[in-house]
Amino acid sequence: MAIVHIDRPWPTDLAIAQHEAVGPGDEWLRGAQAAIGGNVVWDAARFDQAPELLVLALTGIGVDHVDLDEATKRGVLVTNTPDGPTVSTAEHALALILAAAKEIPRAQGRLRNGTGDYARLNRGIELDGKTIGLYGYGRISRRLAGYCRALGMNVIATDPFVEGDPGDGTTMVSFDELLTGSDVLSLHAPLSSASAGVFDEAAFAACRDGLVFVNCARGGLVDHQALRGAIHSGKVSNAALDVTDPEPLDAEHPLLQRDDVIVTPHIASATIEGRRRMLDMAAANVVVALQDERPPNLFNKEAWSD
Repeated sequence: MAIVHIDRPWPTDLAIAQHEAVGPGDEWLRGAQAAIGGNVVWDAARFDQAPELLVLALTGIGVDHVDLDEATKRGVLVTNTPDGPTVSTAEHALALILAAAKEIPRAQGRLRNGTGDYARLNRGIELDGKTIGLYGYGRISRRLAGYCRALGMNVIATDPFVEGDPGDGTTMVSFDELLTGSDVLSLHAPLSSASAGVFDEAAFAACRDGLVFVNCARGGLVDHQALRGAIHSGKVSNAALDVTDPEPLDAEHPLLQRDDVIVTPHIASATIEGRRRMLDMAAANVVVALQDERPPNLFNKEAWSD
């Protein structure tokens, strides 16, 4: 019988395993033929702890925390759940956009402090008629685009993997056009050598004044020092981040001390429904792989041999 290791606590009614792993060196991992993983780093040292591993089923989309070359060399199939976090993450991004655009944390802070004159001091904006720019145009971004169109927003996006008109009302533009044409910027792209730190000082300088900036993708896409500078100068009016670099931020980090910045602790996909969906998809990938069949969401295709 195959042993499945789960690298963080999950609901105990998952049929494929009924324990919570205690760390990379525990007995379950050492004897595991399959692992269901979240955001734990899988490097050579961790793979060494699982010499019998056949499949690593990730509960999410990103694979930047996995050494794919190392997995492929060892014959470990790496799968993800590309449809799992779509709804939850898109809804969380919309929530952050609305909260930042309406300056809800700042208004709440004034109320707590009893400053008075609340309506006059409020600088929240309407989104109707504004343009949202989407960095990356995959599943999550496309769903968010639909929400934003329902609010009366114009939608533009940039994505090197999308060719031509997507046919859904979104206008594809260059990265430079995204920066200069957006009232709201929302990030939904994977982290890679090409995208790391792409939102730097020069990128923020090119943006419209008063930008609402949202990141539910990866913290490494953003130079946080440059973001702080853009907020301080007013180039960015409000920012909302579900991901940061490092993660989590230290409790004393300057971004956590501002009422024009919202930070949530990488929970966009972690709804009750989202966790269950991702677990079900990851478990299905494990079952297929352990039956010596190619799993449907195989990421490192080079590791599969017919």
